[in-house]
Formats: sequence, C-alpha cells, structure tokens
Amino acid sequence: MDFSGKNVLVTGGAGFIGSTLVRQLVGEGANVTVLDNFLSGSRENLKGCEKDIKIIEGDIRDENLAGIFSKNNAEFVFNLAAMPYIPDCYKTPKDFMDINATGAMNVMFAVKKAGVKRVIQYSTSETYGTAQYVPMDESHPLNPQSTYAVAKVAADRLCFTLFHEQGIPVVILRQFNVFGPRETHRYIIPELISQLSKGNTLHLGNIDAKRDFTYVDDAARAAIELMKHKEAEGQVFNSGSGKCWSVKEMAEMLADIMKVKSLKIEVEKRRLRPLDVQTLEANYFKLFRLTGWIPKISFREGLERTVEDFRDRGGRWPWEK
Repeated sequence: MDFSGKNVLVTGGAGFIGSTLVRQLVGEGANVTVLDNFLSGSRENLKGCEKDIKIIEGDIRDENLAGIFSKNNAEFVFNLAAMPYIPDCYKTPKDFMDINATGAMNVMFAVKKAGVKRVIQYSTSETYGTAQYVPMDESHPLNPQSTYAVAKVAADRLCFTLFHEQGIPVVILRQFNVFGPRETHRYIIPELISQLSKGNTLHLGNIDAKRDFTYVDDAARAAIELMKHKEAEGQVFNSGSGKCWSVKEMAEMLADIMKVKSLKIEVEKRRLRPLDVQTLEANYFKLFRLTGWIPKISFREGLERTVEDFRDRGGRWPWEK
C-alpha cells in the first residue's frame, strides 16, 4: 500500500515518537492530521513540518472523537496518545488508567463509528515484565510491573477483543524502548547524556537493568510498514532491535562517545523503582516476516546522532529547566 494522498491521523503526534512518525508520513505523501493535548508533546517537536500538516489540540477522551476523525476524513489512525513516563504513574495511577486504557477504548469506538480503515494501537514491551526467556516473542507471558504497564495490558486485551466482537480493524504494536532526538521525558539515555554533559560522575538507580533500544527513525518506520498490511489486523507485533544493553554498558558507551574520562557511577537508592523490569529483549521476527522491516541504525550510531542533536540544541533537553 502507498500512503501517497491517504488521510492519516496521528494521536500524540507532537510527542517523541509521534513527531518522527509524522515526518515520515509526510515524506510518503500522506495528508497528516495531528491530534495532541500538548501535556507532554510540544509544537516545537513539529517545527519544520507544521506547514505540511494539520494540528488539532484535543484529547482522545473527547466524546466527539469520532466526529473529529470524520471531519478530517481519517482513513488510517496511529494511536500514540498516552501518559508514557513510568515514574509518574506512582503518583497518578488513576490518570494512567484513564488515558492509556479508557482513552484507547474511546479511540477504538471512534474508529468504528467514523469508518476508519485501520488503526495501530501503540503498546509497549513493559506489558511482558521481566523476560522469562530471550528473545521475547509475542507469546511471552504478560506480567506488568507498573500501573503504566497494567493500563497498556488492559488496552491490548480490549483491542484484541474489540477486533473479534466489533470488527474494529486494529493492530497492536508492542514497541520496545526507543531513543533519539526530541525526547520528551527523563528516560535513561537522555538522563545519561545530560549528566555526562556536566561531569564524569553519574547518579543512577539499577545499573544492571537491560533494555532493547531502537532508534526512533527505525521505530517509526516499523509502524508505517505494519499499517500497510491488512492481514496484520487483530494481531500483536513486537518492534525492537533484538539486542539489549545494561544501563552500565550504555553509560560507558556514552562516556566514550562524549569523551568523558574517568567515569564514576554512584547508585542511589531513591532512583530505584518499586518493581523494576530487569531484562527486555525483542524477537521481532513476526514483524519482519510480514513487512520485511529490520532496524537500520546501530545502537552506537543512534547514540552518536542523539548526542549531536543534544549539543545542537544547546546542550539541554526540553524538560530541563
């Protein structure tokens, strides 16, 4: 399928992954509408492509969401709208359930009412919890270890059921960790870059935790390729690199890239999560088999690009005061 001339709506399109996805869709010739409430995303993330898209300030919990879809003739919807930052869910668990689960349900019924051809529900590898085996395929048991992950599991199961009960054309994409420019929250890689830009001592939590990271350009491309396949409807797909790195290994690699000498790491108890996922490593063969997608940008190259962008932006992330 060719996206040229197709009407595509991206919820959360002003966020980290969403803004990259929007740029790639524009590059494919799609007519793109962004729906975002700008709680974590920002218009700055869409700088350079804002003239090529339509931006609507709104919320996926809007009772008239189907009307928004219909008014913009949405043929395809990517639902990235969510509260994504796990440490925040310890403070506001109800909000995470409301937006990430109930909000997803509202999107699905709006898709049905508006006659949208296909929707991708963005999920997360956090639904699996700590790896019981690696690499982790789509049959890996679900064991969410945060309110964020619980809400995403609820949304996943809801979408799966609504596909069978209501015929809603939904595809579930379980995205493993993503990194790159325009990060909107204090995730581990931007946190490491920020601390290393100020000195050689890192203050961290669980340095043995391992994550599978995909550069944001590759991650967005995976979603686009998946959307092109009708046979993906009703199924779950992993997207990841197939490799995992510990926090300690990432810190050492970034110190090398940033030319920080005599690296010191101090583990602080306050930075440890109540229930931390120890290891995530993707098996993305199902996605590859259907679409041919593979990640093209290596972990180190992605880190180098991220550091360069950080420096180009004045050595400061958007969330840093």
